[in-house]
Amino acid sequence: MAESTPGSVHIAWYATGFRGDKFEVKLAEIAAVAARYGATHFAIYRSRDDRYRFLQVADFASKLDWERYWYGPEFEVFRTTCSSWYQVPVTYAWQDIVAVGGFTPSEAALVPVTE
Repeated sequence: MAESTPGSVHIAWYATGFRGDKFEVKLAEIAAVAARYGATHFAIYRSRDDRYRFLQVADFASKLDWERYWYGPEFEVFRTTCSSWYQVPVTYAWQDIVAVGGFTPSEAALVPVTE
């Protein structure tokens, strides 16, 4: 049974050789689709140390909303189109959201640095 409490999903992706840049574009596109399924936040992070390593993060009000996105038609097309662009298996982890905060980049530039 799917949980009805809010949470954050983290998916570790690893692109295959010479496909990192193309995979980044497609991953950004499919991440944005999460909003159609109720995601309140989504992000794609690309490692600076290993340019083939990506982390997809999406926050949902319920795990059922996440599963609708993950098993939805857009993600099926993504998996079919990009199946050779990443290593399998791909697993996700449902996380409880404990605290949230932050600034936009322009706001962060205004925060004084204290020593």
